[in-house]
Amino acid sequence: MTSDTPRVTLITGSSRGIGRVLAMKLARKGEHVVVNYKKNAELAEEVVRQMREAGGGGIAVQADIEEPADIDALFEAINASYGRLDAFVANAAASAFKPISGLRLHHLDRNWAMNVRSFVLGAQRAVDLMGDRGGRIVAVTSYGSLRAFPTYASLGAAKAAVETYVKFMATEFGPRDITVNAVNGGLIDTDSLEYFYQRVPGMAPMGSVVEKIPLGRPGTADDMASAVEFLLGENAGYITGQTITVDGGLTVVAPPFWSDTSGELRQAVYGPAAKSE
Repeated sequence: MTSDTPRVTLITGSSRGIGRVLAMKLARKGEHVVVNYKKNAELAEEVVRQMREAGGGGIAVQADIEEPADIDALFEAINASYGRLDAFVANAAASAFKPISGLRLHHLDRNWAMNVRSFVLGAQRAVDLMGDRGGRIVAVTSYGSLRAFPTYASLGAAKAAVETYVKFMATEFGPRDITVNAVNGGLIDTDSLEYFYQRVPGMAPMGSVVEKIPLGRPGTADDMASAVEFLLGENAGYITGQTITVDGGLTVVAPPFWSDTSGELRQAVYGPAAKSE
């Protein structure tokens, strides 16, 4: 690949959210992005249109990554259009948010297929298309892999499995000059976050969690996309097998939280006007 050849990146689940923001970041640098989507072709084609307007390029490819045959078809479409792949971002995710006692067999099977199996199969196919040119693989995970919180066991365990696969892939793919890393997100302000805190029955108010984040706010899709973009870039060429956590410090705090304190101790963080509780 010559320096004037645009890089080709596959981003699963990139018709909206973090994937879409990342696609636009790469397009502004003149790169090509394969926009993977499951159902909404119109939305995916709109992303491709915007990428072209931004100076990049790409194609939209429908594939349900829960299905191995669809994964094969996705990479066959990439090979037919470009004959190569430079980066693979495993961004798509889905799961059932239930207590462990409420998880049924179909929840467990779908969770594995969607979040873990698709990553392994996708990485296998991506490495084949990268050939001997090297490349980048980045998985988007979440802080449920690091901390246990209500109804997140299924997805959190899957993301932990993905992060473990990242380490093994880094050791196996490293000799081919392919780096493999993960970006672990905390509370990221996307449609998924709204669903989790507003539609899961009995879930704690999101505000009660946000107040415990040291930076005092949810993250944004741009925060996550920027971290992924860094790992895809030249400056991250000697980083592999790692997980970067983008959570405003949420996973480094532990009870008792500052929000639980009172009196002068609480004021030391929240200021003189803070109420003593």
